[in-house]
Amino acid sequence: MGAKKNFVLDTNVLLHDYKSIHNFEENDIYIPIVVLEELDKFKKGSQDINFNAREFAREIDQIADSHLFKDGVSLGKGKGKLFIVTEESYPEELAKAFSERIPDHRILAVALNLTKKSKEKTVLITKDINLRMKAKSLGILTEDYTTDKVTNMDIFQQEYRTIDNAPVELVDSLYASNEGISVSDVDLPELGNNECFLLKSANASVMCRNNSITGKIQRVEKVRSFGIEPRNAEQAFAMNVLLDDDIKLVAITGKSGTGKTLLALAAALAKNEEYKQVLLSRPIVALGNKDLGFLPGDAAEKITPYMQPLFDNLNVIKSNVNYQGKEVRIIEEMQRDKRLVIEALAYIRGRSLGDTFFIVDEAQNLTPHEIKTIITRAGEGTKIVFTGDIQQIDSPYLDIQSNGLVYMIDRMKGQDIFAHVNLVKGERSYLSELAANLL
Repeated sequence: MGAKKNFVLDTNVLLHDYKSIHNFEENDIYIPIVVLEELDKFKKGSQDINFNAREFAREIDQIADSHLFKDGVSLGKGKGKLFIVTEESYPEELAKAFSERIPDHRILAVALNLTKKSKEKTVLITKDINLRMKAKSLGILTEDYTTDKVTNMDIFQQEYRTIDNAPVELVDSLYASNEGISVSDVDLPELGNNECFLLKSANASVMCRNNSITGKIQRVEKVRSFGIEPRNAEQAFAMNVLLDDDIKLVAITGKSGTGKTLLALAAALAKNEEYKQVLLSRPIVALGNKDLGFLPGDAAEKITPYMQPLFDNLNVIKSNVNYQGKEVRIIEEMQRDKRLVIEALAYIRGRSLGDTFFIVDEAQNLTPHEIKTIITRAGEGTKIVFTGDIQQIDSPYLDIQSNGLVYMIDRMKGQDIFAHVNLVKGERSYLSELAANLL
């Protein structure tokens, strides 16, 4: 156990994780009164930050007493104390550097005063990079909130594994068997649950998956679903886990143009008889985090600009199966009967989703708590698919290591009902692939 520290929390930490005050072990937590003022502005609304603001207010109300503002209150056995700092003297060096007393600078004042008077090391915790830079300019120790950050990012950079020098008989047996071969009967490197890989012998190669439900190595084939056929091995792997009803949770990652959402939607439509509803959703985060402003119409019309990429994928599928074909009639019937629904993610909270194929697009813009909220909506017979490009994060306080998509994949890996496929090769167009790689 290291030396005890003081941690000053910024508003964005509490909006990111309302239970964060319980994650600092034996160290003391200091919350400037301006942070409570800022949280008050976020109480109303249906987004996750609004929910977190309300939940933190309830959390602090349960532990608050008269000592909270002076002597602090204990956060429990083995934990430190929680203080609300109302004193706001503005140090001279802070006034010289940042004369305007905006909330960020008032938080810096608390951290700077505490640094001067406390024997323990004081650290400002904030997810705002600019505020961390300002703190460092004043000699204040500062860190990001890293409790839910993923450290091993290798799986998001690599394509599928290739196992060379496999016995010729093994590859031949996999081609000859539809059931697969028991993992215990083969001599292969250790495989992850539901890991997809390429097995190569001197004569041939075969796409495989370690099926954690059956305990067998099974051959993976390129399966055409609603006019969409995988164009490469990694897309074939993605389609395989998407069509497997035993896998209840799927994550498909990859850069723009790799076919993440298109494959998920095609698989969902192919499974229309197994599920009562196909639900497509995505968080409403405008490009560059800029609001589109006032939009006319009812709720459905207002969210259409944000949901348009999902409609675009639906149109691609329609064009691939011929606009007059049976599959198009199925799609139109599903939309008419509300069995195929595209809606904003904000409408999911509080619902219980049974027998639903639920696709969540742009999941890299969700927080870990939002991901948890979505998954806990799953009722019996529901399959949830998260797709996203972790390089394209529009939320200002999430990054490549702290967003909900990578957090969920990191926590769920190894579970027998979970599969993750990372798509590397772009298939949208040569121009799209070139831009994704060079720009």
